[in-house]
Amino acid sequence: MVAGLSLAIPVLIHLFNLRKYKTVFFPHTRFLKNIQLNSRKQNQVRYKWLLAMRLLFLASLVLAFAQPFFNHNSQKSAGNKLQIIYLDNSYSMTARKGARSVLDIAKEAARKQVQHAPPGTKFVLLTNNKPASYRAEPADKVFTEINATEVSAAAKTVNQVLATAQSIMQDEGGKGADLYYYADFQQSAFPAAPDKGLMKDITFYGLPVQTSEATDIYIDTAYLTTPVLQAGKSNYLVVRTRLEGKAPKENPVLNLVINGQVKSAASLNFAGKAESVDTLNFQVSNTSWQQLALTVNDAGMRFDDTFRITARSSPNLSVLVLDDGQPNPYIQAAFRAYNGFRLNPVPVANAPKDWKEYNLVILNGITHIDDALGKTMNDALQAGQSICIFPGRTSNFQGINDGLKLAGDIQVSGIDTAVQTASSLQQGSALVRDLFEKIPENVQLPVANWHYIINAGLSANQQSVLSFRNGDPLLARYTPSRGNLYICATAADLQSGNFPGSYFFTPFLYEMAMQSGSSSIYAITAGAQQPVYLALANVIERNTVHIYGSNIDVIPPQRPDGAGLDVFVDQAVQQPGFYALSAPGGDTTQIALNQDKKESLLDFRDIGALKSEWKGDNVKWLSISDTGGIADDTSESFPLWKVCVLLALVMLAVETYLLARVRVVAG
Repeated sequence: MVAGLSLAIPVLIHLFNLRKYKTVFFPHTRFLKNIQLNSRKQNQVRYKWLLAMRLLFLASLVLAFAQPFFNHNSQKSAGNKLQIIYLDNSYSMTARKGARSVLDIAKEAARKQVQHAPPGTKFVLLTNNKPASYRAEPADKVFTEINATEVSAAAKTVNQVLATAQSIMQDEGGKGADLYYYADFQQSAFPAAPDKGLMKDITFYGLPVQTSEATDIYIDTAYLTTPVLQAGKSNYLVVRTRLEGKAPKENPVLNLVINGQVKSAASLNFAGKAESVDTLNFQVSNTSWQQLALTVNDAGMRFDDTFRITARSSPNLSVLVLDDGQPNPYIQAAFRAYNGFRLNPVPVANAPKDWKEYNLVILNGITHIDDALGKTMNDALQAGQSICIFPGRTSNFQGINDGLKLAGDIQVSGIDTAVQTASSLQQGSALVRDLFEKIPENVQLPVANWHYIINAGLSANQQSVLSFRNGDPLLARYTPSRGNLYICATAADLQSGNFPGSYFFTPFLYEMAMQSGSSSIYAITAGAQQPVYLALANVIERNTVHIYGSNIDVIPPQRPDGAGLDVFVDQAVQQPGFYALSAPGGDTTQIALNQDKKESLLDFRDIGALKSEWKGDNVKWLSISDTGGIADDTSESFPLWKVCVLLALVMLAVETYLLARVRVVAG
């Protein structure tokens, strides 16, 4: 509208030019009247056409910059349809396209959409944090909310957005909804084909805002080479860093900062690869909680440049091994390889009556469990301790079952003498989930030369960790009470199988020993819904755990688990950082929350391929220019601004021609 005022400029020029007169001297005044009459008529015609061309040129130029487009379906969006705008403000939207981020470009386009909407139109604005309002709001208020939208650690899939739109549409009682989806269309958030059920009564407008310029270096994971942090000794931290896009000209620097002080550094060299693995050496002087922050100086996307870990140096973990016969060399070697464990091997006949001081009790080569041993096992499980049984081979199953029944509804029903290889590994098990970020490809699962057939009732809560093809467990976890009871179906010797020398044996024992108490190392990933286990003496409503951070005090979802609580941190907070977990009368546990790695993967959907799958009368594809303008990409719309540009060029050519004619006649 303001640009339209420029049309007054040629009118003013035209009026001032008409006021200019030129005196022409003739030798005879007899011809003066005819010349003046003829000249005035010609000037009037020429100037009027020149003025018209200038006005049309400026009008076409103004319309071209306004970027209008003609949409044959514009009438279809009218009526009672709810107008919903989804603005993807996840971390991946911080990628830059020229001088601006793609989020800034999307916000500019959304603002223009709201500004150009018919008077009285109301909108619902959705972001990854939460809806600013679950009801439609006036355009001016939504415009302000778009301006206030910032990058969020949360992320949503298109199905989650559609489900929210369906819920809002039902609450509003409308006949349908128009969903304008401003996003970069990451593969992790946007499927190749739509969910027809969620698309019911919704017209989907896809507004992709993508860039091919983005590069990213991020810390994928990091882990200590030992089960717990050691005070006063060298600790080794393995860091895996990944590259997305083109490698930088100079090698980035990886820094390890502990409690705010730089302790170690390394130069990253990808050397034509997409991954760099480095090991950093450091020491800590005390046994308190340490905040470890790994940072990389990536000039591109900055949200994933820090990986956080909290760790403390725990006192020696105590392990009691009750041997029925000779001590097991594989169990001894596993725990003596690291000085963080205190191993106490004792003949089962001399078993202590109280196991409270031990983090893990192992029954090795057991062929008989009497009532006294069975009762002690039950007391330890009731107290939340961990027990692992490696039975010896015997045909007297009843000798084992008499003691097992005191701990839970578990019994040995037979023996299978066929040589079998474990066929499945339960990656959701606590042993596997907490130890391995990714199981190596083609890893060999253990082989058993024989195994007991173990049956358990529902109250035993059996969970197979390693199992055979027929479903029999090789190693299973039972939780008949507060503690964890692990039973291996075969003995821990090479005559019975190769489990003691396998990839899993030692790590599984370490994890069993640490499960009876709170962990000493935390590096949680947002969105993984992985609970933090806290050991509490008495789990009651009064020991509700709080999350404390910078200006944060929230109560996360939590549930009893054995002798403690499972706390779901990432369901209460999404912002990466260091947090403290504490319950009244309990110890404070420091945890580290890291961002979801899916946002670091710069794998975006090809819009051309999406259009072939996401199509139909209720699916429209629009395009966003770098200036935030919107144009319809469907065949039913026509970009009028292109016609305006052509008209402006034509008017300019005609104006130039008329000016040339004026100069020729004047000459």
